[in-house]
Amino acid sequence: MLILGIETSCDETGIALHDSARGLLAHALHTQAAL
Repeated sequence: MLILGIETSCDETGIALHDSARGLLAHALHTQAAL
């Protein structure tokens, strides 16, 4: 089973794709905050 997780806040968005057999496949984080 594939699971897509999405988390958002006022200045960040995070996503992850998880496969129950293979584990974490991909993840990304986007932010507007200056680093």
